[in-house]
Amino acid sequence: MNLKEAFQKLKGILIGDLAGAEELAVSLFFGALILIFFIYLSRWIKNLVSRRLSKKTDDGLLTDFISAGIRSLVMLFGLAILLRFLGLTGVVNSLLAGAGITAFIIGFALKDIGENFLAGILLAFKRPFKIGDMVEINGLNGKVLALNLRDTQIKTIDGKDVFIPNGSIVKNPMINFTIDGYLSYNFTVGLAYGSNYSAALQLITELIQSTPGVLDGDKKPTVYVSNMAASTLNVKVTYWVNTYNKDQPDPKIHSNAILNVLTGLEQEGFNLPGNIIEVKNH
Repeated sequence: MNLKEAFQKLKGILIGDLAGAEELAVSLFFGALILIFFIYLSRWIKNLVSRRLSKKTDDGLLTDFISAGIRSLVMLFGLAILLRFLGLTGVVNSLLAGAGITAFIIGFALKDIGENFLAGILLAFKRPFKIGDMVEINGLNGKVLALNLRDTQIKTIDGKDVFIPNGSIVKNPMINFTIDGYLSYNFTVGLAYGSNYSAALQLITELIQSTPGVLDGDKKPTVYVSNMAASTLNVKVTYWVNTYNKDQPDPKIHSNAILNVLTGLEQEGFNLPGNIIEVKNH
């Protein structure tokens, strides 16, 4: 059925063509059944593919992307069958071919969708990040929640859900802080001038190494003098944590590390002065 025939049929129904109205009602009824069938079928196939892939790989990002892509293909196939059943394939072709500006707009929109879809495929198989990784994309810092057909969802530190187009991720630099599970933290301690510096450095090393969650071995902590400030000798403490260890979140480890070092230094009598401000009376 082309566009002209569709308008003629609709006109006949409006002026009282009961036979045409009944035919249209039956077509819409079965069309609705076809649509509902493919909606449930696509969901069932998505879940089936997801379960099968989950048994073969631990990469949830790739599993979700592939299963979502297969569901979209099933829905597109169902939509094509629905249009053919309703006899609207000619209508759609007429609309797309008959309006130049509409075709241009649709083509421009599909270009963006196609670019992001292909970028999503590259991200799914190249896998520069996994679900749960901490990343920085276009100045946005957050944890990866999902890779969709068009965009990637991250949750920022302050709880915002941000959806970034896949094409933008592929074309711009991205920082993955936890691709191997390890993340480095550091903080600075200011010692008063005249302290026993060697003893202080040794004590800080022992305190940071004894903090639960701080890694040792190849990624053992480092403690060294960073610079001489106006009122303190600054010591920089750097250590590593395993971000995959859910029993000890890295923000908690960082807090405990600072408290352990400060408490230990104070108990051993080391003075930790703040900035000294000289006030003169004129």
